[in-house]
Amino acid sequence: MVPKRGDEAGSPVWSCWSLDEWCLEQWLEAYLTVSIEPLPPVVVGDAVTLKCNFKTDGKMREIVWYRVTDGGTIKQKIFTFDAMFSTNFSHMENYRKREDLVYQSTVRLPEVRISDNGPYECHVGIYDRATREKVVLASGNIFLNVMAPPTSISVIAADTPAPFSRYQAQNFTLVCVVSGGKPAPLVYFKRDGEPIEATPLPEPPAATGNWAPRNLLHRDLDDTKVPKSLSEGEMGGRPPNTAEPPRGLVAERGPTTEAIPETVVSREFPRWVHVAEPIYYFRHTHVPISDGTVEARATLTWTLNPQIDNEALFSCEVKHPALSMPMQSEVTLVAPKGPKITMTPMRARVGDTVRILVQGFQNEVFPEPLFTWTRVGSRLLDGSAEHAGKELVLERVPAELNGSMYRCTAQNPLGSTDTHTRLIVFENPNISRGTEDSNGSVTSHRSFRLVLALTLTVILELT
Repeated sequence: MVPKRGDEAGSPVWSCWSLDEWCLEQWLEAYLTVSIEPLPPVVVGDAVTLKCNFKTDGKMREIVWYRVTDGGTIKQKIFTFDAMFSTNFSHMENYRKREDLVYQSTVRLPEVRISDNGPYECHVGIYDRATREKVVLASGNIFLNVMAPPTSISVIAADTPAPFSRYQAQNFTLVCVVSGGKPAPLVYFKRDGEPIEATPLPEPPAATGNWAPRNLLHRDLDDTKVPKSLSEGEMGGRPPNTAEPPRGLVAERGPTTEAIPETVVSREFPRWVHVAEPIYYFRHTHVPISDGTVEARATLTWTLNPQIDNEALFSCEVKHPALSMPMQSEVTLVAPKGPKITMTPMRARVGDTVRILVQGFQNEVFPEPLFTWTRVGSRLLDGSAEHAGKELVLERVPAELNGSMYRCTAQNPLGSTDTHTRLIVFENPNISRGTEDSNGSVTSHRSFRLVLALTLTVILELT
């Protein structure tokens, strides 16, 4: 007969009044239970304590913490407490000293990372009563949910740079890009500080097809805001300052030479107007990143009305459980106005390479403008009708370009503006008159002598 087991603290009570096999096994095996309290989500950089609670009446052998990966198929030891030798050590060489044993079964991670996210298991082993060689094991598990706040947010315009549409409406899309968050953040748009009520859109609207601009009235507004003194020049088909300079070279007289003018000719606005409030369409997607975070993209699409949307403030805001307050980025839709043009060199001579560059505007412009260069009344030096880009390069300028006028058109979906600048070409003391060709190339005296010698030879033979 097996004696009755007493009711010890933390131990069950049972009685065995016979020497059957089951009763002996129950008495010989030690008592062991393991439990782990669940953790709330934590933020990257926080300190986390993994506490393994266990109860036993047996003799302790070891406590091992595992990190479970690949859906539970791989268990990686991260920390071990060896009760036999009263020692503990980390199994993670790359993160040594990151884990601290607080009390045998409790492990503390001073600064958690995204890579720490995932399930963990605590295994407790005790010696069997019957033999010291057999170890009784029990385990518990917990999931560590590590959150990361977004690291960056920006608002850009889709499909830029884009031209200005004068006679029909066009769709316009703002894109809010949020990077570095886990889980995916909540993204929404505001206009002038007020939340925008938008229609969810599973797919972006096509440029053509059934989704078309609504409630539009095509009407000539006749409001190009062209100054009177400049509009008269336009009506005559000539640019401002229509006094045509003489073709040829300009003598270099010193510092009191003709300045290069920069004149804003016109600023265009659309010739149609909306008759109803715009309808906004919203789309939200997110893409997983290799570091465990996500990149969220939210788009806001509507039929642009430059008359109303010009100088409107749009903001993208983000809410995330790892943020104490919303994160935001904002842009103001602005049409280009008054490009600032510089010319290098300021005093161009025959044969020089001239660079005409748009350095900026009188205002902050968004979205990015589209630049187009043309020569008033003629083609560019390379024979093309126009040139795209912020800079126009004229290589080896000839004398014939003196007084030529160049137009820079800067436009974005909200408006367009033209600026003219005149090229003044001075004499080059190193080049004699008449020695340059139409492309500005210099003909050498040696070539001239060769042609003269050949001509004299032909004349002598004829005589």
